[in-house]
Amino acid sequence: MPTRSRVTRRLGLKGALAASVALPLSSTAPSPEPAPADGRPGRPLEVMSFNLRFASTAEPNSWAARRPVMRRLLRRERPHVLGTQEGLYGQLRDVEADLGPSYDWIGTGRAGGSRDEFMAVFYDTRRLVPLEYDHFWLSGTPDVIASNTWGNAHLRMATWVRFRDLRAGGREFCVLDTHLDNASQYARERAAALVAERIGALSRAHPVIVTGDFNVAAHGNPVYDTMLGAGLVDTWDAAAERGDAYGTFHGYRPLVPGGARIDWILATPGVTVHRASVDTFAVDGRFPSDHLPVRVALTP
Repeated sequence: MPTRSRVTRRLGLKGALAASVALPLSSTAPSPEPAPADGRPGRPLEVMSFNLRFASTAEPNSWAARRPVMRRLLRRERPHVLGTQEGLYGQLRDVEADLGPSYDWIGTGRAGGSRDEFMAVFYDTRRLVPLEYDHFWLSGTPDVIASNTWGNAHLRMATWVRFRDLRAGGREFCVLDTHLDNASQYARERAAALVAERIGALSRAHPVIVTGDFNVAAHGNPVYDTMLGAGLVDTWDAAAERGDAYGTFHGYRPLVPGGARIDWILATPGVTVHRASVDTFAVDGRFPSDHLPVRVALTP
């Protein structure tokens, strides 16, 4: 198998210092799946947003206990794009190994380098080629690594990647992954405005898909209103088909049908959303995370 550049995920200090600059990527990917003979796009792009729950050692829901369930879920679903939140560096290495050799990922720790949690974007290299990426922090100084000016309880950031889709005639699109603060509504509202501004800049040239844990329920919150007011579409509402609705944060307690959906996948207009679902996969009552992943099948 040809070798691939690994700088896309192991940024280290040099990459962290350059995090305020969109970086073009160059890599030799594995042979892609062949495009359809008639030139039409291949099957829809499968996108998942998943708060992994950081790799705690606390039982009974330690990462060691949850990882086998996570492995089974990811190998069953095989998303083309997986936007993650809360993953720690070693944990993300585990997820990469469990997904298998056709996957790679892009991200940096929110404290810089490999430190603290990541907004990592995993992708299937057989279908997608990353062309550039960048990170910014949810603060009044977004290009300053580890900055926090709005009263966030934790450092917060976003990662975006521009991809070429080898199964859709080389069509390009962007993915932005983020995690808004759990404690401060003020910080969430400021963050939503910043993310909406950055999406506006990206969407001038390409469709944008947004994955994230927004820490507020969809509908009826200024954060949600800001995101949709920026022209984004909630893929759950736009989907031609939907699975059963559940609250996406369960905290290892019984699932809540019709509960608050705080994990969203949004998209710019023109993206066709075929299916949306909340994945309730568990093994013998054990869930892979304290959140449920959200999945959509779409055509950018």
